[in-house]
Amino acid sequence: MPNNPHQPIFGMFIPQGWKMELSSIEGAAEKWNRAVEVAVRAEELGFDSIWVYDHFHNVPRPAQEAVFECWTTMAAISQRTSRIRLGQMVGCNSYRNPGLLAKITSTMDVISGGRLDWGIGAGWYENEYRGYGYEFAKPSDRIGMLRETVEIVRSMWTKPETTYEGKHYRLSRANCDPKPLQSPHPPVWIGGGGEQLTLRVVAQHADVSNFGSSLEEFTRKREILRGHCAAVGRDEDGIRKTISSEVFIRETEAEVVAAGSLNIYGEPAESWRAKALVGTPEQVSEKIQAYLDAGCTGFIPWCPDYPSTETMELFATKVIPNFR
Repeated sequence: MPNNPHQPIFGMFIPQGWKMELSSIEGAAEKWNRAVEVAVRAEELGFDSIWVYDHFHNVPRPAQEAVFECWTTMAAISQRTSRIRLGQMVGCNSYRNPGLLAKITSTMDVISGGRLDWGIGAGWYENEYRGYGYEFAKPSDRIGMLRETVEIVRSMWTKPETTYEGKHYRLSRANCDPKPLQSPHPPVWIGGGGEQLTLRVVAQHADVSNFGSSLEEFTRKREILRGHCAAVGRDEDGIRKTISSEVFIRETEAEVVAAGSLNIYGEPAESWRAKALVGTPEQVSEKIQAYLDAGCTGFIPWCPDYPSTETMELFATKVIPNFR
């Protein structure tokens, strides 16, 4: 990832099944093969990073359709790629003990050759919490747990051993070896736009933030983040701001219109197109420029036309070159 937070970066989610995007493929092995093919192709196309969700059940509802687990997916993909960075948008803090998460992330950084972007968030998908037996704590507690986890993981990445006494977690002389390869440590991406609590954690601990969908929402939340940064004595400009929107691209306006809305929640085409990166290459480039003008310098989109790679190919060949 570029050290300069003003230099735009372009990532891409790969298909893993969470949004039912692999349901047209028969058999778990073939679904997995397609996920790997897309990841390898993303590296060939020059994307900066590839990403997966950290979920177990499909959306918009559980459907007994394959969803490949976040960390095992990334570990496998790390051995099929060599340059592209590997991230989670974002990990659900409640699903793993922070000491174990430090071990997972440090191992991941080593086996990938120092390519981890660590994404973490407070968690929200109550259906999964209930289904897998996790306690679904109130929002303030989940965000408090997020803050403590980031503090623990960073400590375990960088110190010989970690003892931690928090409200939610306690560790006694925890060791984490090997340490990550990246120095001083892998970038910490914190996802979520909660204006009073989550964005304050971002101000305190994030190298990169991910929030907002529409341009208006992004702009509003950036102003709130700026206030939190001022309160904790940090330069907001030093935090890279990113978005994760849906992206759908076709060569002509007629093709875009004919496709209608591909939003999994059934949002009408007009409103979906207004807030997502939907359009011709020229139109999507104009939208990205507007985000850049508003201070966003990272784009990690999702392609709703998976398992096809038509949008991904057009994004890489006819949009990204306009910004490099």
